[in-house]
Amino acid sequence: MINGKILRDAFISGANSIANSRVTVDELNVFPVPDGDTGTNMSMTMANALADLSNMEDSCRVSAVADVAASAFLRGARGNSGVILSLIFRGFKTAFKDKNAVGAKELANALRIGVDGAYQSIMKPTEGTILTVARVAAECAEKLALQTDDVVLVFSEAVKAAEQALEKTPEQLPALKKAGVVDAGGKGLVIILRAMLEVISGGEIVKAESTDKPKITTENFSTAVGDFDEIINFTYCTEMLIKKDPDCRDSKTLRAYLETIGDCVVVVEDEEIIKVHVHTNNPGKAIEKALTFGSINLPKIENMQLQHDGKKKSKKNSITPVKPEKEYGFVAVAAGFGLEAVFKDTGVDIVVSGGQTMNPSTDDILYAIVSCPAETVFVLPNNKNIIMAAEQAAKLADRRVCVLQTRTIPQGMSAMLGFDPNADFNTNRTEMTKAFSNVSTGLVTFAARDSDFDNHKIHQGDILALDEGKLTFVEDDIQKAAYKLTKKLVRSDSQYITVIYGADVTEDDAEKLHHQLEAKYQNLEVALINGGQPVYYYIISVE
Repeated sequence: MINGKILRDAFISGANSIANSRVTVDELNVFPVPDGDTGTNMSMTMANALADLSNMEDSCRVSAVADVAASAFLRGARGNSGVILSLIFRGFKTAFKDKNAVGAKELANALRIGVDGAYQSIMKPTEGTILTVARVAAECAEKLALQTDDVVLVFSEAVKAAEQALEKTPEQLPALKKAGVVDAGGKGLVIILRAMLEVISGGEIVKAESTDKPKITTENFSTAVGDFDEIINFTYCTEMLIKKDPDCRDSKTLRAYLETIGDCVVVVEDEEIIKVHVHTNNPGKAIEKALTFGSINLPKIENMQLQHDGKKKSKKNSITPVKPEKEYGFVAVAAGFGLEAVFKDTGVDIVVSGGQTMNPSTDDILYAIVSCPAETVFVLPNNKNIIMAAEQAAKLADRRVCVLQTRTIPQGMSAMLGFDPNADFNTNRTEMTKAFSNVSTGLVTFAARDSDFDNHKIHQGDILALDEGKLTFVEDDIQKAAYKLTKKLVRSDSQYITVIYGADVTEDDAEKLHHQLEAKYQNLEVALINGGQPVYYYIISVE
């Protein structure tokens, strides 16, 4: 029998094991930018339950453990693999309800319920993935549970079946076969199940290894992702957690809508929340629709095309800390195909994908720095929440690094225009800083929830105008907000206006605003750029 203590320890063992193997599983990713890294996503999903599980008494009921784990896994789920993993273990909550301890039949039923829930959450399930591995394990457990109530034997055979299914995944997905690897999500699930079996069969909890990351070395950084060249039809991986309104509609209608604007849709819920994952070209529309079901939290938007291109480049060039070939180099942080192109045009060597809601890690920035073939690298964080990570990366780099305190995209652009290739380091640092200090930045975005902020009454979906990051007014129309905000930014000595429009603004609307501003400010130069950025409808700079 499996009691509460055993299940608690089994979950902890699984969480520790996938954390220990996170990097190994990450390196198996072959799809065109998995929405993050599979091993990391699964590890973070499991880790979200560790504190609550560790605090549970040895005498706890198995149903209580299943409840705690299911809730924590769902709330902490990241990426497709994390959501699917949380659904698989959500079956334990249903099957173990009101149970003090469970046997083989209940365990098999838990796996079956979890697998069914995972399949139902995805409109077009793909075989050869974590879904297949979980399904085969559940089918084996169901079949054997009809013959014996030996829970160790049933779970052991289920794990073996999962391992066999994993080995066959390359035959089901050509991308896996081409790269010579098994499915990353399936591998992560097998690692977790094997560690759980260790406890269920009477062994010890797998111990967590040190989480300290090694310093960057000259080893090959390549992963299998670079071998896969499938076209990305929807650019932005969008995830969010919705706290349901009391009169919340059926989440199936939300899923149906998301299917019309993207793919890889996963919508799961419990009594209080809805977890959403979708790949789309219109993340703002996904968020706005979600707001009609309740308030949202933890939104995450990632540009998969930039991630994929970066990983392909890493694979192609086997990027390692490169030897300097020139005096100066540049690294900038930005999200959006247009913004990347602008920075490249101004001389930036490497653009790190990131920004608001997508803050890159210290390692991400360090990786870019040591990949830049220059003796001195200027880093443009372009967001106040990224500056500290950039400064930490500078301390670990093998060359001189200057982190300019750029807090917005326009500031980063102006800093690059202030660079003089014939000037020395100190002069450039001074002039680039002076250049971006003269830029005023405005942002047009939307309200994610009702709130009272800085004497403003804000409602979900309201259009917000920010001046240098501070809320300045609320509007009900994007175009009106952009025009009004630009008027507020323009000063008597202003010479240039730059309007950068995002992924959720049409070219026609952007052109209309452009013409409107040109008519208003005939003595100023007004430039329009298709930035393609998420989150912000417009980024406006005046200098």
